[in-house]
Amino acid sequence: MLNTTSFRATVIQAIVIIVAISIGYYLFSNVVANLRQMELPFGFDFINATAGFDVSWSLIPYDPSMSYGRVYLVGIVNTLLLSAFIVAFSTVLGFIIGIMRLSSNLLVAQFARWYVEFFRNVPLLIQIVFWFIVVFSTLPVPRQSYSLFNTFFLNNRGFYFPAPVFEPGFFWTFITAVLAIICFIILLKWSRSYHRRTGNRLPYYYPIFFALPTIVTVVFLLTGKPLHWIVPKLKRFNFEDGSFIPIAFAAAFVAMTIYRSAAIGETVRAGIQSIHPGQIEAASAIGFPRIKTLWFIIIPQAARAILPPMINQWLTAVKESSLAVAIGFPELVSVFMQTSLNQTGRAIEIVLMVMGFYMITSLTISFFLNQYNKRIQLQEK
Repeated sequence: MLNTTSFRATVIQAIVIIVAISIGYYLFSNVVANLRQMELPFGFDFINATAGFDVSWSLIPYDPSMSYGRVYLVGIVNTLLLSAFIVAFSTVLGFIIGIMRLSSNLLVAQFARWYVEFFRNVPLLIQIVFWFIVVFSTLPVPRQSYSLFNTFFLNNRGFYFPAPVFEPGFFWTFITAVLAIICFIILLKWSRSYHRRTGNRLPYYYPIFFALPTIVTVVFLLTGKPLHWIVPKLKRFNFEDGSFIPIAFAAAFVAMTIYRSAAIGETVRAGIQSIHPGQIEAASAIGFPRIKTLWFIIIPQAARAILPPMINQWLTAVKESSLAVAIGFPELVSVFMQTSLNQTGRAIEIVLMVMGFYMITSLTISFFLNQYNKRIQLQEK
């Protein structure tokens, strides 16, 4: 038994784990001892202390009288919002660029090729600074803002747009909308199952699809239109009321979306090229249009090859959002790892909390996407 491979492997793994834990404990205890000698005790009690500083932009309510824990939450929400926008728009743009790379039109294919080669090979930080300084910072001042319908305004401070105000009766409209979405999802799955079994679509699919928004609209009207909008108004030197997005968010979003879409475009191109050309030829032989061939035949099969590297692209986009600190966007690194750290001096605790957020976020996204990836992969029988 002592000479078996499995026993030796178990012993080696146990030794490695013990050594790793011992090294980690030694480093941790050494850091704590050094902090105590410097009269800087280790702990997270500062989380409940009053922050005392303002944050330039926050999606959730915040004021300087709130705690460092609230600052941490503000940074997380801002980071997740920026990351979500980057992931969504870069994926759509990346798919378009990837498909354009394979176009039979030489001009379209070359444009997509140079788009990928240029943006993928210029450092992301340089692109962020370029969009912030050269593009968005040169927009006109608030009094000379670009206006759309006298409701939306764009200037060198940000993008201003109407803010919704929900009244108590809006609850019923919200519930009706949620139920309508659930019914639509159930109907969509039922329709697809019926189509696979019979080859025909449900005859009442489209009438019900249009009936659901009508029901929501009727409930909204019967409850007295419990929703109105506050339009931004120019007062003195800036706009007030409404909502706005700072130019730092816009610059980071545009730069990171373009940069990441170039990498995603190559991933999509490689995934589509992994499908045998005979699939396209067979679809063409039976009279399938090119768009339907791509949407119903090529992309569903290519998704099995595209998704694994795409997961890595999305995780990288989330971590790259921290580069927005270079232009002053109040994401997690900016408001917590800089301002809060400078005020409290709790460097190790704050760094650990920031690292923990990125690690948990990455592992969560990776877990759910890997589960979905297992579902769409071909299963051998």
